[in-house]
Amino acid sequence: MEVDGRRWRFRRVAALLGGLWLAGADLAPEIRAESAGAGSRLAALYPQDGRRDMTGADVARFPGAGVLYCHRPDGVPQKAAAAWLIGDPSVVVLNAHNFRNRRMEVTRAIADCYFHIGGRNYDFVVESLHLGTAPGAIALHITDDWAILRLAEPVVGATPQAVPTAPNLREGVVDLPVTMVSPGGHENYRGPSSLESCRIRQIDPPSEDGIRRARHDCNDGYGGSGSGLFDEAGRLVAIQSASLSMNSRRSFDPDFHYGSAFLIEGQLLDAIQKK
Repeated sequence: MEVDGRRWRFRRVAALLGGLWLAGADLAPEIRAESAGAGSRLAALYPQDGRRDMTGADVARFPGAGVLYCHRPDGVPQKAAAAWLIGDPSVVVLNAHNFRNRRMEVTRAIADCYFHIGGRNYDFVVESLHLGTAPGAIALHITDDWAILRLAEPVVGATPQAVPTAPNLREGVVDLPVTMVSPGGHENYRGPSSLESCRIRQIDPPSEDGIRRARHDCNDGYGGSGSGLFDEAGRLVAIQSASLSMNSRRSFDPDFHYGSAFLIEGQLLDAIQKK
């Protein structure tokens, strides 16, 4: 149980940040993937941890699942986050905070990164970057934490994820079963990739880009940004942005301990459809 003073501090910080909690947003380019000790690999967000390794059948079920790799300062490529091939063999959707921090400062160059899927690597067209933030924006939020990039050549041997339809979800408290698919895995999980059955527990009103935040109880770890949340029909409904209190193994709380994903709707869905 948290003391009242600690709850007050959480509330004050949340108000000052305007609801922005981008895990890793100020940590790029490394996303802290190698800075955590071995103990964190046994940790999770919640007391329950149902993650398991992805299988070949899972890859077939979620064909657009890919991974963003970026080069460290010493030139060694490093897994950075999940990324999705959606609707077109050359269109990739991922988090904006892979390239910008919450103050919209550049944290890594697109030319230093590539998309990995189906055992092959693909370069990005640097000039194709489409950020979810408005022109001139000075802050990055959960609901505009998205980006679209075009590949220099189309992917072969892997099928793009179908273009999603706008999720028909009411706002407020919900109980929606989902599967979080994390092709890039998490630094606090033993395997190279994972998926977990979990639930979206609350849908917030629309904010930036006409997009709503989904608060969920899916386990997350550094490197898990961009993980996809799929409903029971296999539809991609949301993309993971950030989580609170990483590795704390505390119970879900809709105000103080939850994961944040943005629904695929509003300007993001419009941009995907136009690509």
